[in-house]
Amino acid sequence: MPAAIEDYALIGDCETSALVGRDGSIDWLCWPTFDSAACFSALLGDENNGRWIICPSDEVVLTSRHYRRDTLVLETAFETAEGSATLIDFMPPRGDASHVVRIVRGDRGRVRFRTQVILRFGFGLDIPWVRRDDKGALLAICGSDMTVMRTPVDLRGKDMTTVADFEVSEGDSVPFVMSYGPSHLALPASIDAMDALSDTEAFWIDWSARSNYRGQSRDLIMRSLITLKALTFAPTGGMVAAPTTSLPEKLGGTRNWDYRFCWLRDATCTLLAFQNSGYTDEALAWYRWLLRSVAGTPASMQIMYGIAGARRLPEWQADWLAGYEGAKPVRIGNAAHEQLQLDVYGELLDSFYQARVAGLSLDDGTWAVECQVLKHLSEIWGRADSGIWERRGPPQHYVSSKVMSWVAFDRGIKSAEKFGLKAPLNEWRTVRDKIHEDVCTNGFDPGLNAFTVSYGTAFLDASILLMPVVGFLPANDPRVIGTLKAVERHLLVDGFVMRHDRRDPHYGGEHSVEGAFLACSLWLADAWLLAGDIDKARRLFDRVVGVANDVGLLAEEYDVGAARQVGNFPQALTHIALINTAQNLAEANRQTVATQRAHAG
Repeated sequence: MPAAIEDYALIGDCETSALVGRDGSIDWLCWPTFDSAACFSALLGDENNGRWIICPSDEVVLTSRHYRRDTLVLETAFETAEGSATLIDFMPPRGDASHVVRIVRGDRGRVRFRTQVILRFGFGLDIPWVRRDDKGALLAICGSDMTVMRTPVDLRGKDMTTVADFEVSEGDSVPFVMSYGPSHLALPASIDAMDALSDTEAFWIDWSARSNYRGQSRDLIMRSLITLKALTFAPTGGMVAAPTTSLPEKLGGTRNWDYRFCWLRDATCTLLAFQNSGYTDEALAWYRWLLRSVAGTPASMQIMYGIAGARRLPEWQADWLAGYEGAKPVRIGNAAHEQLQLDVYGELLDSFYQARVAGLSLDDGTWAVECQVLKHLSEIWGRADSGIWERRGPPQHYVSSKVMSWVAFDRGIKSAEKFGLKAPLNEWRTVRDKIHEDVCTNGFDPGLNAFTVSYGTAFLDASILLMPVVGFLPANDPRVIGTLKAVERHLLVDGFVMRHDRRDPHYGGEHSVEGAFLACSLWLADAWLLAGDIDKARRLFDRVVGVANDVGLLAEEYDVGAARQVGNFPQALTHIALINTAQNLAEANRQTVATQRAHAG
């Protein structure tokens, strides 16, 4: 039985990552990259689907954990009746090979430990062939995959698993290093666990020192930035939406998706989060990934791509996995990559505009790509699409899709005007104005006094909260204020914003299909900030902050009734929104202080 989602912590090497439970069990690891098959899949089944646990053999009186400050080095402290010890988990930044390093440190008295390694490649299905080499390393080989375990502990085989018992006293340090490599190549070179610890800690401390964030909740925002860095595939600069698949949006439900890919939808928010926090290199790498991925004809542009830019992400089901707490199916791949979602054109053009404003050095071909995208969008913006939430049903005229189509032309016009780029401005202005009129005419319900999810409906949708943020209408426009109030009446539950209207029959009464989408609560906070209500924005921000787990990580959603995190974890979009809202609050506070000082003077 896997742990609660919020009981996991993340370690990673900027090419893949693992989830470590409070009990010392690694229940999820895709090797060698984020989108590879998992070799530890207990998260989506049970221990027989693969895990690696290191924990005390005796009864644990108290468990606590934390990351070493401003790093991705996890420490889990175990207290027993006879002593205390700490399990240190990390993955060194990728060099010639990928490694998971685990060090058990004795802190007080004496603690007996046990370890069990159950390697199951192919998402928990394939049992490897295990043997020792002439130097005592333990090799596990399955097809193209190979792992090598090196440790001074005497490991032994038992019932198709690898186990050991050992003891640590105060001052002892017992290392375990598991390395990954292709089975047809030489074994990954041995590394010294303690040297790797020092190097890994130095890497993250140096990286974190580049941050310029000075607002509230500094530790949580740094944890979010570190998480985003950990979810970035270093060779290409692409960022996965989450390192997991099929963690359910509703406990026991069927809305379980694979998020180990890169969404264009996250483009602008990702750039702003990195740029505004001092991470220009990461912002530039993300921009370059975007440009490479969308290269080609605009008609073939997708909503998501693989970490290296792959376009084919076929979806299938791993029916041998029971699913997280029984939530099935377990999906690998994501069929939504084939959908038409008009909003991504706006996100792409906005991200390129924001990159120019920030002074990033853009490739010469960027503007040509943008012009071709807008030429294509001028022909298709009036179509129905699948919308920002990737609904697997008949296409509709989603308001947020039309708004982001407007954004695409608006940012193209602004780029041309501000940076002297050649463009058919009159044509673009005409299309922009036409989209604006279309949305205001067909997307606004006078009875609700609010913009709705789609044309011809009377239901709300949290994506319309982005309308003032992207500049479609000013935040003090009566229609925007009416929309914000309607969202609070119909989408706000116990201080959290739901994505979908509880009255919408497609999603069921009382939001039966999912938890509260955490980024949406932060979008409402941003909208209220623009409208001048800082106190209301801060309360929404604090509500989201309050459900972060003990090491500062957040999933996609929060189940208000069960008081649990749900959805894929940790979720990049949630952490991106958290960073951006914190930065917006900090800026609003600075402006308030400046105004007060001006009046006092």
